[in-house]
Parts: sequence; structure tokens; C-alpha cells
Amino acid sequence: MVQQTETRITKMFDRLKAEGRGGLGTFITAGDPDYDTGLEILMGLANAGADMIEFGIPFSDPMADGPAIQASSLRALKKGMTLTKTLNMVREFRKQDDVTPIILMGYYNPIYIYGIDIFLADAKEAGIDGYIVVDLPPEEENELCKPAIAAGMNFIYLTAPTTDDERLPRVVENASGFIYFVSITGITGTKSATSADITPHLERIRKYTDLPIAVGFGIKTPENAADTVKVGDAAVVGSALVRVITDNLDENDNPMPGIAPKVHKLVYELAAGVRSVNKKTGA
Repeated sequence: MVQQTETRITKMFDRLKAEGRGGLGTFITAGDPDYDTGLEILMGLANAGADMIEFGIPFSDPMADGPAIQASSLRALKKGMTLTKTLNMVREFRKQDDVTPIILMGYYNPIYIYGIDIFLADAKEAGIDGYIVVDLPPEEENELCKPAIAAGMNFIYLTAPTTDDERLPRVVENASGFIYFVSITGITGTKSATSADITPHLERIRKYTDLPIAVGFGIKTPENAADTVKVGDAAVVGSALVRVITDNLDENDNPMPGIAPKVHKLVYELAAGVRSVNKKTGA
């Protein structure tokens, strides 16, 4: 097991445990639907109730993502979004919030093109706390996982219902921060899993690691989120937030007025659902 470095992520999970509640993770794509609107959305997430933010790196071939997040990535790229601009958005966020964790989520190609060493240095300086890189398996840990941990950040691995007992120990071996459990097989934004569906998988994961477990994919409503944190340490919502953006664009994919407050309203409702569950009493 890797030595766990204290980061904003580990501090957040410690706070949640002390408060006896689960956390809410929110996913948005950087620069969707454009830089200014995306920044407005980002800046309001924590105040709306997000405990951590997964910030998607726009990429032209997001193979693990469903139609909503794929479209958000392409919208951002069309508006000129880059990895450099993504880090600039994080810098702006850190001017007002030095507590809420931000995890970059995406694919390896943009990071590789940027240059690993300079990327890790720039990301650390910008205020990034960890990474989820969906196309880097544990066998490729020397590419980014180990360098990121050495630089004082977390590297989060995905597990799924199909991750068996032979595979699990390898997946969690060098994970840090938390484990991300993909509650359904397939792409993001599809059907939902219940706490009863999730429980046996989380019990199995916990045999191999003490890390907190965040559960994502298919969580759309405050009720889904509340049900999820009865058994998981955090619920992550992405596609539902991206759909709010999608539903408030004109025919040219330009944002209509009031789009950021609508996203924040859903985050507020999701956070209320998550916070309605007392993990100390089980109620």
C-alpha cells in the first residue's frame, strides 16, 4: 500500500467522518458551455453544497462517458478550451476557496502532450489535489500515479462491479485519497443503482483497503444521492448537472441567462439529500 499523503481530499473525508455524514462530489467539464459561464458554475459549487469537485479535462474521445458528458467535452473544445485554461480556472477558484478539493478527471492524452513533469508542477501550483485518469490502469502506475503521489497529490482509481477479487488488490495497491466505485457497468449518465445493489461491492472493496469510497455513475436525484451515502462515503453526480447546462443552451450552444444558478440549485438539492443521512445513527 502507498503511504497516504495529507491533502485537501483526505482532510475532507476526515471532516465528513467527524460530522457523521457522507459527502457530495460534483462533476463538470472545464469550459462548458464556455470559459466565463464554466468559471461562474465552478465558483459557486462549494457554496451550493459540493464537498469536492471533479473537474473534467475536455477531450475529443471521452470513451467512458455517456452522451451528455461527451457533448460537454466537445462544446468546451469548440470554444477553445485547453488544459492550460483548465488550470487557470482552478487558480481563479483557489483565490476564494483553499479548502474544497478539486480532482482533475479525464484521459491521459492531454496530460501526456502537456508533459508529465511540468503538468504535475503546474497543477500542484494551481491548486489541484488529485487525479482520476480513466484510461491509465494500475499497470501504468509509473506514468502518472506514482509521480503524482510523489508530488504530494492523490491518484484515484476506479473499481466496478466487474472488478473481481483477483483484480481488486492490484487496483487499490497504489490508490490514494479515495476509491471511486463505478456503481453500474457501462457509460456515465445511464441507469441508477440502489444502496442494496452497491452494498456487497463496497463490503468487498473494504476487505482490501481502508480508503474512503465515493460512488458515482447514474446518481441523478437527491433521493439517489441520499441512498448512496447510506453505504458509500460520498456520492458523485455528473451527468445530471451537465444536463442542466445542455437544457439551457440556444441552438448555437450558447448559454441562456441564469444557467449557473440553475446548476447550483440542483447541487443545493443534492447536498440536502446527502446531508439528510446521519451515518452515525444510520438514519
